[in-house]
Amino acid sequence: MKRMPFEPPTKHYDERIKAIDEQICHLIKQRKDISNNNPGFPPRQLITAWSEKYNLYKEFLNGVFGHFFNEEIYKPVVEPKGFIKNIPILKSFEKDNSFYSVTFISQFENASVIHLTTDRDSFDELDGDFHRRREFTFFDISIEGVGTDYDCRHEGGGGSGGHTSYTFIVSPPLPEENSTLNLVFKEYKTPLKTKPTGLEFVIKLDN
Repeated sequence: MKRMPFEPPTKHYDERIKAIDEQICHLIKQRKDISNNNPGFPPRQLITAWSEKYNLYKEFLNGVFGHFFNEEIYKPVVEPKGFIKNIPILKSFEKDNSFYSVTFISQFENASVIHLTTDRDSFDELDGDFHRRREFTFFDISIEGVGTDYDCRHEGGGGSGGHTSYTFIVSPPLPEENSTLNLVFKEYKTPLKTKPTGLEFVIKLDN
């Protein structure tokens, strides 16, 4: 999913606050280092106290700390270019009447695209209310194996009935001889990966 280029809301900038703005950047970096880049989110009572102490709107502070919490979504994205071929995988995992499968990986010059599909038995949902009563979940992927540090991005998902598909972009591209690599999938209730469901499974790439 391509991100729209950022346009500053105004051309005006008061140079007198440049040192303050740089200090803000320094404090953000310090905050990440001290918390090991896992700061959580300030509780409501702190947001309220800081709002009153510094004369700032509570919703504004929620937005500020929300952006800090979601920094990962601003990471530069890799768009797959130069399609090479599809690599068959044909591996699956089954649990609690749900079937998870990776049938192939699309190989590009600068990335690999992994397709995860999930299938659940919905034939017993006779009232036609399956979508409303089944909570939609999200998956995260990581690569285990050789020392390469892979950047993995969830690119979206969707489906109908008991079938759902998810797409992940991995860069740099996975090696075609990938018998030492494992795809680790973790399920979450939210796309921010703050509420894991406890479901985790591994697809071994031993083709």
